[in-house]
Amino acid sequence: MANPEDTYKSLISVENLIDLTTEEVLLHIGRLTDLSLDMRKMEGLKRAIKLSEELQKRHLTTGQLAMSNYLLANAWANLRTLRAGSYRSWDWEQEEIRKEIIHRRRALHEDGLGELPDERVCQILTNLGNLMHDVGRFVEAIEYWEKALIKLPSFTMARGCKGCGLTHYARTLYDEGHAAIFLKHAHADLKTALLSPLHEDARKNFDKCRMGIESVLSPEYIDKDIDMHTFCLDASEQEIRYRRWCLEKGLFLNPLNDLGPYPIAARDILTTPDIVVGIREGPYYPGYFNQMKQEFVSARYLYYDGINAEQPHFSDRDVLLYNTLDYPSYSLAIEKVKAAFKIAYSLFDKIAYFLTHYLKFSLERKEKIYFKTFWYVSSKKNKGLRPNFQRCQNWPLRGLFWLSKDLFEDKPGFKESIEPDAQKLYEIRNHLEHKYFKLHDDLWSGPPSDNNVSSLALADTLAFSMYRREFDAKTLRLIKMTRAALIYLSLALHCEEQRRAKERSSDSVIPEVPLDIWEDEWKV
Repeated sequence: MANPEDTYKSLISVENLIDLTTEEVLLHIGRLTDLSLDMRKMEGLKRAIKLSEELQKRHLTTGQLAMSNYLLANAWANLRTLRAGSYRSWDWEQEEIRKEIIHRRRALHEDGLGELPDERVCQILTNLGNLMHDVGRFVEAIEYWEKALIKLPSFTMARGCKGCGLTHYARTLYDEGHAAIFLKHAHADLKTALLSPLHEDARKNFDKCRMGIESVLSPEYIDKDIDMHTFCLDASEQEIRYRRWCLEKGLFLNPLNDLGPYPIAARDILTTPDIVVGIREGPYYPGYFNQMKQEFVSARYLYYDGINAEQPHFSDRDVLLYNTLDYPSYSLAIEKVKAAFKIAYSLFDKIAYFLTHYLKFSLERKEKIYFKTFWYVSSKKNKGLRPNFQRCQNWPLRGLFWLSKDLFEDKPGFKESIEPDAQKLYEIRNHLEHKYFKLHDDLWSGPPSDNNVSSLALADTLAFSMYRREFDAKTLRLIKMTRAALIYLSLALHCEEQRRAKERSSDSVIPEVPLDIWEDEWKV
């Protein structure tokens, strides 16, 4: 057997890829990446990253490109592991994390993902779920673990990581009943995972989470069946269909919906936790959250109603429109989906405004507040993070910070994004709000081609054009992002209020002001 040191020297000595086939390069990078971690060689990981970037300049198949991005993500992950330490665990701005997310997402975006073995795809999904969990995007992490388990139900690492993820999610919740249900589900996942062969480090981690749950939940509660299915929706057939759709898509503002499409979760109960304010201040935080929540649920229904319309609305009748011969889509249903997109996107900046006031940030004169920029001093990337966020141990708040990196902002320092579709989402919003946005049915032949004179003659070069089905998919994705952001906001407030309570004097008197529920019949 070759000496690891000799093998490492042989691998890192390769600086030129010309004489190697693409498959040989992929194998070489994979070996160098794994061995560099085992031997704690940062130089080897940096070389693996450089070789991977050079490889991507080649003409690769989509499958090879997906594999290349997978290996690049692993190299950045290993580099983060070697640089890790207690001083970095709460360092919000980490280049290795940003690069890892980008390349794992690119791997999943490649059309050639189907060329990879199912187990490899599950590894990518599980690793991306773990990374999202680490940065505080625990709601979205569950979706990646679930996708891995749908592809391979026996993929143990996804099962165990999901169990640990639900355990940590439970600790952020202000509703103790919900937290107990989360821990019960987490225990079931961990128990199942521990029945399978595991790497020793993973086994220790999963077992630690399991024992932690057993220290706070009684054996009777863990073994007890909790009926989450027969919760009565008590509504018309039309409303039941809508609520079932929301459950299946995971769109209720209710953490229980992240456990699955259980009818018990078919209510939007998420709100602000108890917040302490000054004696002369009113309940504006619950009021503000009410408004954002109402806008979200309205956007959600507009989207649902728009995509499920089966015939033109009466308001569409006798509206004179010309046929521009490119299969355009015009209807009230279309405008509902457009409105849902605009409402959902606008909520991000509103969350930033909420936090700006709650965290008592001072703003420069005429400084505008944007979700992607407000985390930085004077909203400028080159001035660094605000001191409030530097190593702040508020996990859901850090989740909001990393979610903001999914967006594109046309400002210096903020044009890079970890979401491949970020700039397109920005362009869609810009054209919806200020310019000309046009949707087309499936029969549309797509953007004009220089080789097709007739398509050029009919081209609507003024419009930002998309297929309707693509726009529907992007709008749903945006709504899911907004839901996650509102959950992170609520739980970040809970975490911050707990911190502030510890800093207050023990003899502080905090009078409570109870707020009544705004009844459904008053919502007219």
